Amino acid sequence: MNAQSTPVQVRDQIRSGQWGKNTSGLASGYVQGNIVILPKAWADDFLKFATLNPKACPIVGMSENPGDFLLPSVGENVDIRSDVSSYKIFRDGQFKQEVSDISDVWQDDLVTFVLGCSFSFEEPLIADGLEVRNITENVNVPMYRTNIECQSAGPFSGTTVVSMRPMVPKDAIRAIQICSRFPSVHGAPLHFGQPEMIGIKDINTPDFGDAVTIKEGEVPVFWACGVTPQVALEQAKPPFCITHSPGCMLVTDIRNSALSIL
Repeated sequence: MNAQSTPVQVRDQIRSGQWGKNTSGLASGYVQGNIVILPKAWADDFLKFATLNPKACPIVGMSENPGDFLLPSVGENVDIRSDVSSYKIFRDGQFKQEVSDISDVWQDDLVTFVLGCSFSFEEPLIADGLEVRNITENVNVPMYRTNIECQSAGPFSGTTVVSMRPMVPKDAIRAIQICSRFPSVHGAPLHFGQPEMIGIKDINTPDFGDAVTIKEGEVPVFWACGVTPQVALEQAKPPFCITHSPGCMLVTDIRNSALSIL
């Protein structure tokens, strides 16, 4: 599969088990979503948490009713139980296993949230002539835990996870201008340069994803990341929840251009 694949083609390949890798660069032009699935008893507080932290947790879709596993609001025949290439299952806030299908653990009280993903703004960056290093090097984007506190809601709290793309300063400024048009997929960067200022000790050792080359004269540019909810889930310790594995997104039928505010 590649950038020319349609969202339906991507989901079909994932559902059939033929694609189990990260989805960066696939189905160019379409929104990819981070996934959080929680019991209804926990969903209202998570919705409030996402609303209070829109840069890290921008909601682009959710299930209409508890137990719904089809998500028509984000795509044709989307089945959230099988259309993500890799899921992480947590119990009492502890990661338990990574699986490619969650049909056998599905519950009638589960609520699904689809959160905007940074892959959506990579496309306009590339279209403007900016290099996106993780795509150039064909790896998962590097992601880091930071000391940037999220606003709390009920049991949900924690610090922001960021994704990073290295750029020369003039390209970083251009990236800020471009990404400001896309608040539903994390918007403008939170920080660039001096990673230690946001609590990152070693830029070459990401907490999630893969390290990328940072060339001489480049600065690391950091965006709020949809892995942030996983940190909040670790803190809240719900009895059961499911997320995507970092970099393994739900590819939706929503066009990136539909989320641009300009």
